[in-house]
Amino acid sequence: MERLKGRFCKIVTKEPGERRASVITGTVEDIDYEDGFILVDSEQGLGCLRISTVVAIKPGTHRKQKHKKNNFKENNHAAIGIGTLIVFIAMVLVASVAATVIIQTSETLQNRAYAVGKQTIREVSSGVKIVDLTGYTNSDKTKIQYLAISVQPRAGSYDLDINETLIYIEYNNLTVLSLNYADDDTADGGSISGSVSSDGIFHTLNHSCLTSTNFGAIAIRDSDNSITNSYGLGSSDLVMLIVNLSSAFSETQGLPTGEEFYGRLVPEVGSAGIFFVSAPNAFDHRVVEL
Repeated sequence: MERLKGRFCKIVTKEPGERRASVITGTVEDIDYEDGFILVDSEQGLGCLRISTVVAIKPGTHRKQKHKKNNFKENNHAAIGIGTLIVFIAMVLVASVAATVIIQTSETLQNRAYAVGKQTIREVSSGVKIVDLTGYTNSDKTKIQYLAISVQPRAGSYDLDINETLIYIEYNNLTVLSLNYADDDTADGGSISGSVSSDGIFHTLNHSCLTSTNFGAIAIRDSDNSITNSYGLGSSDLVMLIVNLSSAFSETQGLPTGEEFYGRLVPEVGSAGIFFVSAPNAFDHRVVEL
């Protein structure tokens, strides 16, 4: 019996009172003669048999095959673990890619929202304010030939660009005027002048720059020379825009007495300044307050 320890054996047992014997295959791990048990490691697990029930023991030759089978099972479990690890890594990668896309999208939306909000605030808060409207008639005092529009930015407005500002005039037709920046020679009375001549406002500019599609500008208050140097209209600046109505209203050669027209001063950014000009029925002087 001692020689069977550690060997793979075929053990035939028969319990008292049973008519049929049972066959158990496994490795004999130990034999306890005092208590009368045999410790056997079989496919069902580790168990013990009473020596008194053992009918026969036969050493077997399938020990190596049994270990091969067990090794195969161990390798199979290892393959399942590797597959689970691969799936886990794939899930982590997918989650990281999804998180990256979400973060990038949120950053893009945040930057876009910031830009739109900033532009909206500038659009709402900026704009031009029309301070005064003054006309200048012809020598016969029958028509208004020139119109002076005093303009400054609204309260809290960003700086405005006169060069990008347009004047819309609706009379017999729609006329759009822009600044004539091609003749910007203040010494000769160009499209922008930083000082008023001795003959007055309406003689300051060179009238050749005041056409049916262009207007001129006179810097009335420009402490930093932003108007004359870069066409910029700051919060403390005041500019007077001169429009040649005799060229804009070519059919009537100006605005006759009793006539009226509607106009808008449209900056590049911000709200427009709206004005309404109504000529009186008679002109007492050449300079007319409108």
